[in-house]
Amino acid sequence: MKEKIKVGLIGAGYWGKNLLRNFYELGTLETVCEKEDRILAQRKKEYKEIRYTKEYKEILGNKDIKGVVIATPAVTHYDLARQALEADKDVFVEKPLALMIEQGDELVQMALKKDRILMVGHILQYHPAILKLKEILDKGELGDIHYIYSNRLNIGKLRNEENILWSFAPHDISVILMLVNKFPKEIKAIGGAYVQKDIYDVTLTNFIFHDNMRGHIFVSWLHPFKEQKLVIVGKKKMAVFDDTADKKLLLYPHRIEWENKVPVARKAQAEEVSIEASEPLKNECKAFLQSIQTRKPPRTDGREGLQVLQFLKLAEKSMKEKVAL
Repeated sequence: MKEKIKVGLIGAGYWGKNLLRNFYELGTLETVCEKEDRILAQRKKEYKEIRYTKEYKEILGNKDIKGVVIATPAVTHYDLARQALEADKDVFVEKPLALMIEQGDELVQMALKKDRILMVGHILQYHPAILKLKEILDKGELGDIHYIYSNRLNIGKLRNEENILWSFAPHDISVILMLVNKFPKEIKAIGGAYVQKDIYDVTLTNFIFHDNMRGHIFVSWLHPFKEQKLVIVGKKKMAVFDDTADKKLLLYPHRIEWENKVPVARKAQAEEVSIEASEPLKNECKAFLQSIQTRKPPRTDGREGLQVLQFLKLAEKSMKEKVAL
């Protein structure tokens, strides 16, 4: 970069600490805002050179800070992002962009009006394996896509301010919409709330596109082991992205042949796809800094974040209506 961009981070806890580390390593982190004393004390021990504050207005009022990075609970995203845009800051807000479509649209329009960068933290779009998979798809190597699905499962941090659909699924929605470059014509979902009343712990979202391509997203924080997998079934080949495996991206050139009018599967060995060795989160942080400098929108800009929000709302609406699959 021609010059160092200074950013301020609000929220240095569960996920914010990862953003703190990356922007610190990139040499651009000016100030961290964190209200919880325990977290603040820990971060001060780890990163002594950084300025810390409990007051968001200190970041907003600092003219040297060009970008604001928001890593706080989802319910606060809209208000904090709006304040940052009003203060003429570029904004990187973790997913989801907001909890209401109207709020998300307001942020998008405000960013356009004020000529500010608005970026949403859909990290998978900065994963080298996903970028390689997009390249493979665009070349037609998999053939016509029949089905695409993702599983994001774990036993871990349960939230009470948002359900599993809003906590886990935005990543998968974002990457699927990017890979296929279209929006479903129909979305239906079911969910189960087992730990806390009215807060879904498990959801299964089915969707279909106008060309009859189908897919589903299965998310759960009540699962016995961690799984982060995306599968694409094409006419020529199948692809598997497994973020928990050493071999992140595999292609399966299986074939279906007809014998005596009966379809027979011809299995083939998996082909490992070589991918760039880079950290997705650092790539994402670099993309935000680059957008600040070039004034060009990032791949996960406000409009992209709003599209994911629209998908989430349609899925949640169908769960509340208890629409049959």
